[in-house]
Amino acid sequence: MHKSHFGIIGLGVMGRSLAKNIAGNSYPLSVYNRITPSEKEVIPTFMKEVTSKSVQGFTDLSSFVDSLASPRRVLLMVNAGTAVDHVLENLIPLLAPGDIIIDGGNSHYQDTQRRVSFLQDKQLHFIGAGISGGEEGALKGPSMMIGGDSEAYSHVQPIFEAMAAKDVKGKPCVTLIGTDGSGHFVKTVHNGIEYAEMQLLAECYALLVPSYSYPEIAAIFKEWNKGTLQSYLLEITADILIKKEGDDYLIDKVLDKAGSKGTGSWTSQTAFQLGIPTPTINAAVLARYMSSFHKERSTWSSKVSKTMKSEDTINLEDLKTTYTFARIINHHQGFQLIKEAAKENNWEIDLSELARIWTSGCIIKSKFMESLVQTFKNSESILEDFDHFNSLVSSEKSIVSILKYALSNRTSIASISNSYDYFISLTTARSSAHIIQAQRDEFGAHTYKRIDRPIDQSFTTKWTSNG
Repeated sequence: MHKSHFGIIGLGVMGRSLAKNIAGNSYPLSVYNRITPSEKEVIPTFMKEVTSKSVQGFTDLSSFVDSLASPRRVLLMVNAGTAVDHVLENLIPLLAPGDIIIDGGNSHYQDTQRRVSFLQDKQLHFIGAGISGGEEGALKGPSMMIGGDSEAYSHVQPIFEAMAAKDVKGKPCVTLIGTDGSGHFVKTVHNGIEYAEMQLLAECYALLVPSYSYPEIAAIFKEWNKGTLQSYLLEITADILIKKEGDDYLIDKVLDKAGSKGTGSWTSQTAFQLGIPTPTINAAVLARYMSSFHKERSTWSSKVSKTMKSEDTINLEDLKTTYTFARIINHHQGFQLIKEAAKENNWEIDLSELARIWTSGCIIKSKFMESLVQTFKNSESILEDFDHFNSLVSSEKSIVSILKYALSNRTSIASISNSYDYFISLTTARSSAHIIQAQRDEFGAHTYKRIDRPIDQSFTTKWTSNG
């Protein structure tokens, strides 16, 4: 057969779907998967599933590499972490200068930076590709966030653009984000925003479920989804609530223990390291951790009185307003983190272009994301946009109403409440932090600044002394 234009290593769920996507776009393709007792049928099964005659399957790595045209373009779809380094160890000796390796997994951006540097010394290109959309998106068109050098990207750009989802104007939802680990970093923050978007919907459900049936909640969500709140996650949540297994709602049989693969916590960790507050996202990450304590929650729940219950009914318009408010705050926090990381790592990230490729193919696609494409053309942050900021200000009465209802009904809504607390903090001219700085100066002589003296002067005081 003729040499393949592209190669994929690893035919798990995502790798298999991406391979079918590429084959469906008529690019000659080679695929490789290791042989283990549990994976010996992966390649034979895949080859039966694809109809294209331009697809070659391999279980021998050397033969796979030999089947690729130069410069070789190899996409790794293996688990993040040591598995990537193990594959590189076996792959590198088979490659030639100028070949391109693409990591399409959810790798930590600092691992990608390390691998870029390591492979540069071997005259090999390394691209970190953040890929969002899940199994269906990978097959039909994902959103792709590419981090790497422009030369390497030029060799894969036509294939990636053919694979990618298309925005409302028909443009592919893929772009070169910046250098080295930038693609994987923005994919990490994408997932952090995703964590919070999912948590906000779960909290809305928790507020509604004491008073409304599943079909009624689904109807509320579907109504929201008709307007500016439209999103992929809102759509699927409405569908989830009315899915039945026999006569029972399937959601009632799902254990309330949420899994995670680390990208949400990476978002929070990086935010802490850079000093960027992301409390809405952090609360969503912690909520998943809290859900894992299922045994303890079941035990301690039986020891707590449930008599505290509000006689009021929840105001649906207030809830809709609160949900809208928290989503704006969530996206603002995520994009602010990306903006700061770009400065720290010398990535020239175009936030408008990033929002654009997140309008289709990815999990956080929404009408709001579509509006952010224009927002970031005119403003450096979401809160600098006049309409968004005024929307937040005008929402406060509704949020207070919902917070009171949640407290009265003993309902945890951590991401919603942290969103409001974040906005209060951002719009409070004089905070209580001067108390903390005085405490620090008393026990550690850390010094403090004075509002009545030049900012470059520092002072220390023995605060507990009467003298």
